[in-house]
Amino acid sequence: MDIKEQISKIIEEISKNPNIKDQFDKEPVKVIEKMIGVDLPDDIVMKIIDGVKAKLTIDDASKVVDTLKGIFQ
Repeated sequence: MDIKEQISKIIEEISKNPNIKDQFDKEPVKVIEKMIGVDLPDDIVMKIIDGVKAKLTIDDASKVVDTLKGIFQ
């Protein structure tokens, strides 16, 4: 299983549907396994969760920076 590919798919789904993000924030393991459709070993699930959280954090920070740029221009 390509973890990076799975992370990208999950990020895409989360960005399309804010309800999924809310569910991910509450129960990340359940959301990941439901989206992938496979019961994965805990270490794999945790890697995917960490990757998704990291990407979401970067995206959120980027949005803040873009907003600040707009204010100061």
